[in-house]
Amino acid sequence: MAEKEPGRDFGDADDPRLAALDQRLAKARADEASRQGVKVDADRGYSQGSRVISALIGSLVGSALIGWLFDRWFGTAPWALIVMLFLGIGVAFRQIIRISGERPE
Repeated sequence: MAEKEPGRDFGDADDPRLAALDQRLAKARADEASRQGVKVDADRGYSQGSRVISALIGSLVGSALIGWLFDRWFGTAPWALIVMLFLGIGVAFRQIIRISGERPE
């Protein structure tokens, strides 16, 4: 059965009572979201994708910079850079898993 709208399982019934009920439910959901302070965002997926990319790039660049600085200060080239890159990858994956586990509103 193809659904025209999510949450409707009445098929092609054009009952005005059902249409009125759908409108009241939509209004009640919007009122409840505004009461709880939940922002209804149509671009939630885009926002999460941007956060994932920034976490990945930021963690890798930041850890590489810190590793490079440690190598310069302590003369341990290239070991601090390699270790910090692996730590940065671990931090980035942890952040990505945390972001992906958030419930989209």
